[in-house]
Amino acid sequence: MRQQYDTTSTPPPAFSVADAFTLRTALDALGGVRGLDTLDMACGHGSTTRMLASGGARRTVGVDSCPERIRRARETGADLAHAVEYVVADAAAGMPALGPFDLATAVYLFNQAHDRTALHAMFRAVRANLRPGGRLLAIVPNPGAFPYADWAPYGISVVERSPGGDAPLLRARLETDPPVPFECREWAHADFAEAAADAGFATVTWQPTRTPPACETRDETYWARYRTAPVGSLMNCVA
Repeated sequence: MRQQYDTTSTPPPAFSVADAFTLRTALDALGGVRGLDTLDMACGHGSTTRMLASGGARRTVGVDSCPERIRRARETGADLAHAVEYVVADAAAGMPALGPFDLATAVYLFNQAHDRTALHAMFRAVRANLRPGGRLLAIVPNPGAFPYADWAPYGISVVERSPGGDAPLLRARLETDPPVPFECREWAHADFAEAAADAGFATVTWQPTRTPPACETRDETYWARYRTAPVGSLMNCVA
């Protein structure tokens, strides 16, 4: 599927703004990334990768399975070329050893797993690249919202939910100009936690989405409504 952040929409979709704020807030609470070796999985066009590098990480590597997305990431982040490495690799299919790293981030990686075998392989690939005590911060979708929650005002619409396989298939689209269709699997949070434990992560905790301060275009009423049924949550795993 197309990585959900692959959009040049300006301003960016609200759900992605909330996810980025959630991730930055979590990193700040942990003391930031200065001096750390960092890995950004499913880096897409590199927005999280650049955030890690600009935050003072000692080493930053962005990984994505799509060569075109890696090309765009390099192009967009040309000013940080000295501080970022990009690698084309598939986390579910024999990703090479790139670490060790102190921190890994993954924004909507794990819902791309088409079956349970692939899901567990993704978590193992991340864990294999972390030092003991290293941390994974992952934004993952919240299951069960469709058809009860309307995410269209926040930049994403689920069109269809098809049961079957190890997890239901969701057909959705980014509400950008033009709209971008994609598919993903609706894994339960318990499935993610099980895969993390199987990969060797010692602890798994969850944090709700945090939203940025209100502004003229997105006021507090707008964000309060979003917080009742946000697209994603933050998964915090320690090796």
